[in-house]
Amino acid sequence: MTTDTTETEATDTTDPTDGGEPTYTVDELAARAGVTVRTIRFYGTKGLLPPPVIGPRRVGHYGREHLSRLALIEELQLQGMTLAAIERYLEQLPADLSAHDLAIHRAVVASWAPDSAEDVSHAELERRAGRALGDEDLERLAAMGVVALTRTPGTYRVDLGLLRLGVQLLDVPIAHETILAARTVLMEHTRSAAHELSRLFRDEVWEPYRERESDPEHVAAMRSLSAHMQPMVVQALVTAFQRSLKEELREWLKDG
Repeated sequence: MTTDTTETEATDTTDPTDGGEPTYTVDELAARAGVTVRTIRFYGTKGLLPPPVIGPRRVGHYGREHLSRLALIEELQLQGMTLAAIERYLEQLPADLSAHDLAIHRAVVASWAPDSAEDVSHAELERRAGRALGDEDLERLAAMGVVALTRTPGTYRVDLGLLRLGVQLLDVPIAHETILAARTVLMEHTRSAAHELSRLFRDEVWEPYRERESDPEHVAAMRSLSAHMQPMVVQALVTAFQRSLKEELREWLKDG
């Protein structure tokens, strides 16, 4: 990784060699990811981040995939993984994963964690978001269930597991009402899926287990299954939804 790139002021640029996607200098990437420039360079030397594209005046340009990879690394660290373990985890991922695919990996990893909601000030919220947040931004984040006002003025209850995704969606041209409608649809269907999966687990797995509580090996197996059930179910749901959405979009575009 090149470590002597020139630093520039924090304004998004567009790299014509990168399909018109926004690119960031190392300072911009650090601000958006909520880490230091030194951390980014360190991750680069460890192979956790791909090198930037070197542009004119030897300025390094980073893309959305770098931002998504930093978010994934953060989630893995929250799970207690060491840098060595994270390095092994990332080595198993395809080298050409897009920012979208990395975001899905992060969402699955984040689902393993306990409730990550935290009360923060407006200044701290902006620091973690990596950008300024106006009233309209806060309304949109609230509609997505990312932030909520608390009884303390100027303090917000923030779902840290959703914050980075919510901030990314701020730049997507979707109406406030559409966000609320989409959230309602997702909540209704995911609750229904969770209910049915819980019923299936209870009737087909848990009840037979109770009949064999005296078997130590079976008890150990059930405990192991319970510990791993959530990430497995979330991965299955994400994969199934992703495939279904692709099919729906394909049909929609074909009909259009």
